[in-house]
Amino acid sequence: MEYLYAFERLDVWQVSRTFVKDIYVLLRTFPDFEAYNITSQIRRAAVSVSLNIAEGSTRNSLKEQSRFTEIAYGSLLEVYCSLLLAKDLNYIREDDFRNVSDKIKELSNKLNALKNSQARRSKTQQINNSTDKQLNK
Repeated sequence: MEYLYAFERLDVWQVSRTFVKDIYVLLRTFPDFEAYNITSQIRRAAVSVSLNIAEGSTRNSLKEQSRFTEIAYGSLLEVYCSLLLAKDLNYIREDDFRNVSDKIKELSNKLNALKNSQARRSKTQQINNSTDKQLNK
């Protein structure tokens, strides 16, 4: 059986990976003169979502993991904002925008669920640590 890193088992990372591929396909329709401007920015932000999920999964503390999840979420909103601007500039059709917006909402929900899970587990961890300290007095 092939070894998987922890992040590869996360549904949110798998969705983000597909999202990056979808964004790359969509950006092929953008004007060539935007290659080093908005197109490049959208690519970097989309990739950042996946990278931050992966990097966060390597952190030992839930607080650190949560921070990387927040960064991934910020990158996702950067993609969304950039696509809104691209739509305003008529670089993206309305139906394509709606399609990618639905994917952004799905990914946003999954990132929020991950962050909430990290927060709950962190709180439980703090309670357990506090209880352990009291028992060891």
